[in-house]
Amino acid sequence: MSSTPAYAALSATSPLAPFTIERREPGPREVLIDILYCGVCHSDIHQARDGWGGSVFPMVPGHEIVGRVAKLGSEVTAFKLGEAVGVGCFVDSCRQCPSCEAGEQQYCDFGMTGTYNSFERDHADRRRQDRTRPTYGGYSTQIVVDAGYLLRIPDSIPLDRAAPLLCAGITTYSPLKHFGVKPGDRVAVVGLGGLGHMGVKLAAAMGAHVTVLSTSESKRADALALGAQDFAATRDGEVFKKLAGQFDYILDTVSAEHDYNAYLNLLKLDGTMVLLGLPEAPESVAAGVLIRKRRRLAGSMIGGIAETQEMLDFCAAHGVASDIEVIRMDQINEAYERMLKSDVRYRFVIDLASLK
Repeated sequence: MSSTPAYAALSATSPLAPFTIERREPGPREVLIDILYCGVCHSDIHQARDGWGGSVFPMVPGHEIVGRVAKLGSEVTAFKLGEAVGVGCFVDSCRQCPSCEAGEQQYCDFGMTGTYNSFERDHADRRRQDRTRPTYGGYSTQIVVDAGYLLRIPDSIPLDRAAPLLCAGITTYSPLKHFGVKPGDRVAVVGLGGLGHMGVKLAAAMGAHVTVLSTSESKRADALALGAQDFAATRDGEVFKKLAGQFDYILDTVSAEHDYNAYLNLLKLDGTMVLLGLPEAPESVAAGVLIRKRRRLAGSMIGGIAETQEMLDFCAAHGVASDIEVIRMDQINEAYERMLKSDVRYRFVIDLASLK
């Protein structure tokens, strides 16, 4: 065991503060990583403040982790010392259910093991959690991860700009691929935050015609610079009439309360709207808006290990990376407040050298 500097929330109402965790030595199939950068996801705020319920404290958030291999377990051959690697939203799963066997570990029938705010698997029965062993995330200087849940960061992607790809990148890439977005399709991205800006970049790289739908007119120039062809400010109610029936796909990245029905009406016949944001309160959907045009309302959650590696390789091939603002670890509470005000272009990334 080694004492590892970290930042933690001790309760749902306390600010994040310096904390020390004990990281174990890597087992035969595990890797110890020196963390260099960790992205700051909006879900970090939801969980650190118990917005979704069921949070486990003390909590060390962070699931957009990039670092270098510091130590290898005796049976690990796929990675080498010093290699740039990443850890995303989960670090384990049951490995036995149909979802896991299909490489969709994020949909594990017994629940994926989150990188933080979760519990490690019971080694005697991998379908169960060992509630004596909580997981702690990337707001720390090191982490130990099973090599099967580790990702290789391509050399061409700057490491700090790669970190948000491990959540924001795969969260938008997975539905674009799964639902078959192809060149020429008209894709709308609702919200231009951490998720939305990656949705724009990836859909544009796939050849789609991208429109950003945002409540903030001030984001028009950014949307076009990121690769969108069009922009519409949705505070003007006339926009929903003008754009009715225009889109093949909509990626809804917004976690705040909003009217799904208004956006569903923008879909063409057989169009699909995919929910990526997770509002804390349920939203209602009118059956008629779906039935009248055979529209689909779907959801999507990150991607499996193989698909996440595919996304990283796609980003490397197309020159895609996250737009970031690098912060020190001791700026995290300020960063949370700024995120709540949408005051970041477009993802905070913690430089963990500031914690050592």
